[in-house]
Amino acid sequence: MILSDSKTQIVERGNKKVYDLGDKIVKVANAAKPVSDVFNEALNLARINEAGIRSPKVLEVSEVEGDGWAVMTEKVPGVTLAEKMAEDPSRFYEYLEQFVDLQIEIHGFRAPLLNRQRDKYARMINSLAQINATTRYNLLERLDGMKKEFQVCHGDFNPSNVIVGEDGNLYVCDWAHATQGSPAADAAMTYLLFALQDKQQAEAYLELYCDRADVPMQIVRRWMSIVAASELARGRADQDADFLLSWIDVVDYQ
Repeated sequence: MILSDSKTQIVERGNKKVYDLGDKIVKVANAAKPVSDVFNEALNLARINEAGIRSPKVLEVSEVEGDGWAVMTEKVPGVTLAEKMAEDPSRFYEYLEQFVDLQIEIHGFRAPLLNRQRDKYARMINSLAQINATTRYNLLERLDGMKKEFQVCHGDFNPSNVIVGEDGNLYVCDWAHATQGSPAADAAMTYLLFALQDKQQAEAYLELYCDRADVPMQIVRRWMSIVAASELARGRADQDADFLLSWIDVVDYQ
């Protein structure tokens, strides 16, 4: 893959750079990211495309010479929901309603070939060196006791991954962490992502999600220690490890 000189860098974070090529978007991984992860992200997106979820179409996976492996997708013209929220804070709750309704819509889909959520969480918990063996065991016990479900879950659902298209529709990008599993676990992850930035917004999200999805808040909260461990295992450069560790509390497991 050859990137034109007219490309515009949109994002640089951790192990990736994202470029706007005008009518396409390219996400380039650095050398530290396994090539298999790049192909897995493209495969996830292809399966999401096939399921009928509004998302950018995957176009190509190839190596950018001197840089790393990359995924090219079509560009959806528009702005992110995060930008909308930042530009007009007075409309936050209006945008939050759209955000929650979209997440619930996604949870209504099935994609049987996606990786299983509980398998992914188990691998990530087992990889954590920041917690001891007893805590890892208790987290895995809790995970094993959760209801087995198989809905599409984004895994990183936050307003920066929702595009308000020029056609008026909402599209969802960045499916690197997509799995089939429990919608409540997906909601717990979204809650934590909000809470890392603004606890009040996180509580507003959780209340609205549980009301509209008709899910008891207690079920979402039971997932939070598991998803906090999963997020901690990702080791993002900008993550708040102390905050995530504070959620990994297994005292109330029984």
